[in-house]
Amino acid sequence: MWLPQAEALAKAGCRVITPDLQGLGESGLASGTLSMDDYADDMVALMDYLGIDKAVVGGMSMGGYVLFNLLERYPDRIAAPIFVTTKAGGDDDAGKERRKALAEASRTQGILPVTDAFRAILFAPATLTDNPALVGEVLGWMSVTDPQGAATALIAMQNRKDCVSLLGSITQPALVIGADQDQASPVENSRIIADGLPNGELCILHGGGHMVNLEQPLGFNEALLGFLARL
Repeated sequence: MWLPQAEALAKAGCRVITPDLQGLGESGLASGTLSMDDYADDMVALMDYLGIDKAVVGGMSMGGYVLFNLLERYPDRIAAPIFVTTKAGGDDDAGKERRKALAEASRTQGILPVTDAFRAILFAPATLTDNPALVGEVLGWMSVTDPQGAATALIAMQNRKDCVSLLGSITQPALVIGADQDQASPVENSRIIADGLPNGELCILHGGGHMVNLEQPLGFNEALLGFLARL
């Protein structure tokens, strides 16, 4: 899912690492119960394995929740955070119930309920009509996701901490990328993060939804490369 960015960053001379989270992509699930601490610990273990003391780390959606955990528990390992279509706040009660129900459906019925639930909110409306190939590609990735891995991730997101109070202590230069047609994490969430960061800059991309890095890759890459050049 990060291929358009990985290619552009590599061309610009950056070393690019795009890890799976445990239980997602091609990474197996070591435990049936995981928290944001576990996902963050995995990222630090990977950095240690690769000999990376500090890195610019980007997190989209759930990845943003992992990034907040890293910034709280391993701030010295983050040279600069990049928050993409994510939010600092925790789920409200209704949101927690939705995640719990979807996790149970994934465990008992397979990945299809998850794919169906996210299809309508992952993309800008224009993407759904004008770029069916992209929609089909992303849904294809989701359809081969381990249902148990998806369920575990949903419960971890349900139980994550509210990190709004953490924002003021994140002193690294930071980039926040939001999308004006994001139906999964409305653009106001990106503004809240940027406003709360001492050294944050906000980029709102127009015409993109939650998967803005794939829907608007040129604008996304321009924002990304510009931020890295200013570090």
